[in-house]
Amino acid sequence: MFWYRNLIKLSTPTKSKTPITKNLLQASLSHFSTANQPPASAQAQPSGLGPTKPHDKPRVVVLGSGWAGCRLMKGLDPKLYDIVCVSPRNHMVFTPLLASTCVGTLEFRSVAEPIARIQPSISSAPGSYFFLANSTAVDTENHEVHCETVTDGTDTLDPWKFKISYDKLVIASGAQASTFGIHGVKEHAIFLREVHHAQEIRRKLLLNLMLSDLPGLPEEEKRRLLHCVVVGGGPTGVEFSGELSDFIRRDVHERYTHVKDYIHVTLIEANEILSSFDDRLRRYAIKHLTKSGVRLVRGIVKDVKPENLVLTDGSEVPYGLLVWSTGVGPSPFVNSLGLPKSPGGRIGVDEWLRVPTVQDVFSIGDCSGFLESTGKPVLPALAQVAERQGKYLANLLNKICKDGGGHANGAKDMNLGDPFEYKHLGSMATVGRFKALVDLRQSKEAKGISLAGFVSWFIWRSAYLTRVVSWRNRFYVAINWLTTFVFGRDISRI
Repeated sequence: MFWYRNLIKLSTPTKSKTPITKNLLQASLSHFSTANQPPASAQAQPSGLGPTKPHDKPRVVVLGSGWAGCRLMKGLDPKLYDIVCVSPRNHMVFTPLLASTCVGTLEFRSVAEPIARIQPSISSAPGSYFFLANSTAVDTENHEVHCETVTDGTDTLDPWKFKISYDKLVIASGAQASTFGIHGVKEHAIFLREVHHAQEIRRKLLLNLMLSDLPGLPEEEKRRLLHCVVVGGGPTGVEFSGELSDFIRRDVHERYTHVKDYIHVTLIEANEILSSFDDRLRRYAIKHLTKSGVRLVRGIVKDVKPENLVLTDGSEVPYGLLVWSTGVGPSPFVNSLGLPKSPGGRIGVDEWLRVPTVQDVFSIGDCSGFLESTGKPVLPALAQVAERQGKYLANLLNKICKDGGGHANGAKDMNLGDPFEYKHLGSMATVGRFKALVDLRQSKEAKGISLAGFVSWFIWRSAYLTRVVSWRNRFYVAINWLTTFVFGRDISRI
């Protein structure tokens, strides 16, 4: 019988002397190709993805998986391009809701969107891939990107270097948190830009709560452990302070009654908090945060020590948890690129988001900015800017390929159509306890609608719920909000 013959074949020992694990490794790396054929003994070692052939689909390589890169990949037509993404994370973070995960209002997976769900061809199309790696260099003359795999700890594989040839390259690697060269920030502060940052903040906060409840702990040490300091009065710092104060009033006071009078929040800002918002909204935010128990301090941090930070006026602020949210700046990778720079050190682009000094290289998101020669100001590092740029560039690249310019050096002197134009849709920020700010003006000097209070909070939640990428995560976010409202936040330290 058929099944019996197959059973005999499976049970017959193989005559091959090649280990099964080696065969599996060769099979897993078979999609890699090289420009020059290596010796037979070295064919199992991948050197990267070689150049595409004229009859193949052109290849778009995207560096980064943030707002800009993911919106670009979502809009690219997989029938026109092979899409390759290189990033140290395999998901996009919905950053406007990241502060809510630190205190348990939302679960961490509710704000993380897998790249394979944003662009399914990454995991299904023969020529499209996602590589968990960091970009280390760009060779614009040979149309190659140099990469190195991301490893986790000492027990994993050694870093693996490889190259990827591109027809079109989009640098959307984002930016890093600005420390302004202040000593001790990287060692002792926690940033709030990634999911693992939010996880670290949550674990540190709950650990300090439990340690402070131990008998015999000096009162001064208890106050230090339960002092949460936030540096930076932008939207992220204000939203985290509001979420944290709400968590303290609604959950800590109920479940940690022995230490409820010791925990408090301090927000330190060098200038004005929420400086881009309407003056009336800023005053409302200050009033509400102060009423919620947040202490506002105007000052500049001079030094950060393990248990306290020093301001320029000499005063010391002890802390148990320090969250740093003072804006972003260029990453070391962006600084290392020999490309023109815009004011602030970002990669310089023209009106069509191209790097004008090289062929087939584009840049979008927080790592890019308009060159001074364009006469346009550098756009702020906002999610809506990155998302709009990603959408525009996806349509532009689709148009280029349809017009026959998809392959390397194929779009020279091509009419690209209308340049990129950005119109600000407004800003929103929550300040906790069912209160938020909505500023719909296009600029600080322009006139427009500005709201504060419960209605603004409802608009804030509704708007962000619709902006969550997938229906799956929208459902998760809605359920998390509902369960938090009914049962309170989860305080388990996992």
